[in-house]
This record gives sequence, C-alpha cells and structure tokens, in this order.
Amino acid sequence: MNLPKPPLIALAVVLLAYGVESPADEPDVFVKAGVLLDVATGETLSDQIVHVRGDRIEAVGGDIAIPDGANVIDLGDKFVLPGVMDMHTHVVRGLARSYFSGLFQSPHRRLIGGVVNVERTLLAGFTSIRNVGAGDYQDVALRNAIDAGEVPGPRMAVSGPGLGITGGHCDSNTLNHSFAQRSDGVADGPWAIREKVRENVKYGVDLIKFCATGGVFSKGTKLGQRQYTFEEMQAIVDEAHMHGRRVAAHAHGNEGIRFAIRAGVDSIEHASYLDRETIRLAKQHGTALSMDIYNTEYTLSEGEKNGVPEENLDKELQVGTIQRESFRMAVERGANVVFGSDAGIFPHGDNGKQFARMVRFGMTPLEALQAATIRSAALLDWEDRVGRIEPGLYADIIAVDGSPLEDIEVMESVSFVMKGGEVYKTD
Repeated sequence: MNLPKPPLIALAVVLLAYGVESPADEPDVFVKAGVLLDVATGETLSDQIVHVRGDRIEAVGGDIAIPDGANVIDLGDKFVLPGVMDMHTHVVRGLARSYFSGLFQSPHRRLIGGVVNVERTLLAGFTSIRNVGAGDYQDVALRNAIDAGEVPGPRMAVSGPGLGITGGHCDSNTLNHSFAQRSDGVADGPWAIREKVRENVKYGVDLIKFCATGGVFSKGTKLGQRQYTFEEMQAIVDEAHMHGRRVAAHAHGNEGIRFAIRAGVDSIEHASYLDRETIRLAKQHGTALSMDIYNTEYTLSEGEKNGVPEENLDKELQVGTIQRESFRMAVERGANVVFGSDAGIFPHGDNGKQFARMVRFGMTPLEALQAATIRSAALLDWEDRVGRIEPGLYADIIAVDGSPLEDIEVMESVSFVMKGGEVYKTD
C-alpha cells in the first residue's frame, strides 16, 4: 500500500519534537584568519573569515558579514591552513617504549594506548590519518569510537591486520616455534590471500595493507628481499579493488616495489631503495609514495634505550641514508609523494617533525604541506571532504604562530585545532 508523503512542515514539526535539528539550526561559527593559505595554489590571503556551519565550511572570504552576537574565533594573529594528514601511522600500540612490552601486556592495553595516541595526534594538527596495520581489528573499533564522538581523534582510514607471508615482515617472529606465534594477517597463496582480504572487508576495514618486502622492525627478514609472488600481489589488489578498497604495500626493496606497482597498488610505504626506472614506473601507474624520513633519527638516538635489538638497529643504519636519497630523487623527478611518518616508531604527536625533513631533502615548504593535504586527500579519495579550506568541505582547520612557508618547523607546534567544526585545542 502506498502511503501519502507527509507535508514538509509536518515532517519538520515531528523532527523538532524528537529533538532533531534541521540544517538551519546548526550552529554558526566565524573564524577570523590573520593569514589563510590556499594549499592548492600556494596563495596567502590576509584578514579572511571562514564561516563554519555545523561540521562543514559554509563560506570563505574577506567580506563576510558577521552577525551581532555571533560565535567568533579570533585567529587574527595566526597563520591558518587546513588540518594536515598522515598516511602511515600505527596508533594502536602500548604506551611503554620498551620494544618487547607487547609480549607481556594484555592486547587490550594496545587499544587503550590507541585512545591516548589518537588524541595526541589530533592535538598535533593531524585531523585525518591512515592506520596501516593492527591486529584483532582494534583500529576498526577505534575509528568507530571516534566517528561516534566517544573519544577525540582524527578521521581514520584503517587497514586492520596487514597481510603477509609466513615468517615475513607482517608476521610475528619473535618467539620460538613452540609458542606457535602467528599474526592475524598471515596468508600464503592467491586463494588464501583473497579469503583474508574478504575477511578484512567483512569486519569493516577501509583499505588493505600488505608487506611486499622485509622490514626494519621484524626478526629475520631482509630489507630488500621480496615477499609474495607477483600472482599473489595481483590477487590482493584485484580482490581489494573489487570490494572498493585501496591497497597500501609496505616495500623497502626495489624489486618488491616494482612488483607491487605493476600489480596495481595505490601506494608504496617506505619506498626506501628507489632507482629512476622505479620512479618512472610509479608515475606511469599513478602510485603514491609514502616515505618516512624522520623516524630514523629517533630510532638511532633512542632505540637502544628502548630495547630495540641490535639486528633491527643495524637494518635502520643500512636504510636511513639510502631512503632519504631515494626521497630526494623521487621529489626531483616529480613522483607523487604523500605525507607518511610511521608514527608509532616514534612518539605520537611528533608527526609534524617529518615536515622539516621533507624540506631538507628536496621539497619546498608548500610541497610538503601539499603532500599532507591535497595529495593525501586524493590518496584517501576524500577530496570532497578534507584537504582544503573551501565551502562544502569539513571544517578541519588548524593554525600556527608564524608562516610555515618561511619556517616549516612551526608545523611542530600547532596552536589551534578544529575538526569538523569542533575546537579541540586553542591557546
């Protein structure tokens, strides 16, 4: 039976009766910006006003009329820009810096650590992140809690358990065989891999992450050694893309990077050993490169104190300088480099230290900011939501004391953070 549609006025009365606000009732906030950066063009505009309605930006301009009694946030002495993004984080982990603490603590402590870490990340100005690897779908739970407004944190795109070969970088290899230690994402062979991708999708991941080579912080793996055959990588990518999920591949070695690019991954994580042909291949396939070039400093200065084994410190020594030169070459040759810090290797909240290293090793300050805004938004397929201060996008707005175009290190001390129209930090 087709029931008649209620009149709009009657519907509005019903909504109000149940406490549901109409769009016109959403709160208006007017943000005064001393200097506002257009990250797409690099243009800076003085004395701008950002009109925020609810969680979205309503209007931007220098001649917006502010009504009497309006809620005004005065950032007239600040440099204002969109909330920045980090495409490679590991927020779900214990708070102890001891390397082996995870073996002795309940896994639930990791999720509690995640609650602390996402707030630190948000307060550092990172309003959107990707979390690339977490067992037991803990990052899915954390994302859902943030989205529900239960805990403060950035917008999260999460991978759940990273896929990897038995004994590879995405497996757990610390204990001897009698403990039968095995990570959640281990899968060998194309059909087992497809099943694992389907399982991750079933439990709510936003993307698929897999390990295409060995890594620094794993036992018994070699940095440049490829993991997975080309057929297996193709199976991962095909299955993930069929389900509308993008794919991030951890890959240090050049061969593993090339295999992953040809298989169709959307981003290469770390990308430490690059050559010109591999960079050309990444550009040809539209593959983003997420290259963490700050964390070497932390690992080599603090790793021994934190109990990092000599094997892992030696691998960091091998790869640190090479990765930075690869970063410089990738920038010079016009690769699509996004912001990815590998936060979790170093303390969360220090993500912004990566900016200065990106500039030191070849980017202009504007390029580094673009890597953390419009380029990262494109990798997430979130260009219609975040990455710019424009009408219709989420009101993710941060401010710093000084121009990052002149001194990029100001990005290490963000003084104002708004996410979705809600202020989380102000001085």
